[in-house]
Amino acid sequence: MQEIDIIINGGKILLLDPQNTCLNNSALAINGSAIIAIGSIEEINKKYHAKKVIDTLDSLVMPGFINCHTHAAMTCFRGIADDLELMDWLNNYIFPAEAKNVNKDLAYWGSLLACAEMIKSGTTTFCDMYIFEDETARAAKSAGMRCLIGEVLFDFPSPNIKTPQAGIAYTRMLIEKWQKDPLINIIVEPHALYTCSPALLNDAKKLADDYQVPLGIHLLENKSEKEQLRQKFGKEAVIFLKEIGYLNNRLLAFHCVCLSAEDMRLFADYGVNVSHNPASNMKLASGIAPVPDMLKAGVKVGLGTDGCASNNNLDMIKEMSTAAKLHKVARLDPTVMDAKTVVRMATINGAKALGMNKITGSLEVGKKADIIIIGLNKPHLTPLYNEYSHLVYAANGADVDTVFINGKLVMENRQLLTIDEAEVMQRVREIALNIKKSIQQ
Repeated sequence: MQEIDIIINGGKILLLDPQNTCLNNSALAINGSAIIAIGSIEEINKKYHAKKVIDTLDSLVMPGFINCHTHAAMTCFRGIADDLELMDWLNNYIFPAEAKNVNKDLAYWGSLLACAEMIKSGTTTFCDMYIFEDETARAAKSAGMRCLIGEVLFDFPSPNIKTPQAGIAYTRMLIEKWQKDPLINIIVEPHALYTCSPALLNDAKKLADDYQVPLGIHLLENKSEKEQLRQKFGKEAVIFLKEIGYLNNRLLAFHCVCLSAEDMRLFADYGVNVSHNPASNMKLASGIAPVPDMLKAGVKVGLGTDGCASNNNLDMIKEMSTAAKLHKVARLDPTVMDAKTVVRMATINGAKALGMNKITGSLEVGKKADIIIIGLNKPHLTPLYNEYSHLVYAANGADVDTVFINGKLVMENRQLLTIDEAEVMQRVREIALNIKKSIQQ
């Protein structure tokens, strides 16, 4: 009998593999950071002896959620400027508040609060764009979360970076500092086409190419941006990106509300990835991304929450529900964005969008043990006919009981094991007092 670290016994196991396999009364074996076996309870327990055994009767075991787009430290700005149009919100409220308040302390504690919120709602991997991202990396590492993070690059100064050249240098530092870490991965992230010059866009692409890391950018978030970029470049934004060599399978485009049929064809042809962020797009009245058409065209689409200033939470189960219902009512078609499609967007397809599908996003032998356990013995989850339907239409983040990331137990029975939850909340409350004073001046 082989000695291993963990066995998860019983319940239902949703693999999110290519066959969408759902196993009953099965077990999963973990050793080190990886899944080493999946099979019947009898065969797993006959072959392996584990230091820790978790019994999951009346539970659903599945891959952790992949949040494809957020701004983690913006938990500190949750609710600061709601019910505003995108450019008004960004230019008159968010950018000024950030200029006065964002520092290393805010970035670290705000990111750690985001990690707590994400773990408690079942997210095991997130893609982040913000300021002082080395602090976000430090927070994610402390929390034990897998991430893909990048410093936001602008033409103008941020609280951390004073010039575009300094932004490129800082991003290079992040790549080199974290390149061998098992959890922290780096992405090069020019903010958007309307905040970055062609020179900065070219420098960002060269950096991403030199290190073969992903490249992320906000793109075509609403109609006014689409028109602004058409006037700026004298052509459509996606055509401009094609001409400067941005379209490839390492590009991750956030939002993409205003993609045309030709844009979608180009994205599919070049393997471009998209993060769909429905709650943020709804709240800012940016519009409805044509996700059913993207999927039909063959575009890889993951799901993201965006930041807490425009959502205002990081709950991927809520985001799944929003995504499914939004497109049904927009198309007047109850069959689009079915539950299974949306769950795959939040797991394995999100992993594909981040270039991480070889290590996470599904439960398969050899992949990293990024696993969540959802308790089903609850009134709102009774009875159970279809696991995918329950996840999208009935469950919520608080139903997540236990979370493993990279084979490490980071939450058990709703108790965070890597984060001092009370301390983090108190630190952010103190930061919020300063933010409130600054916006009243």
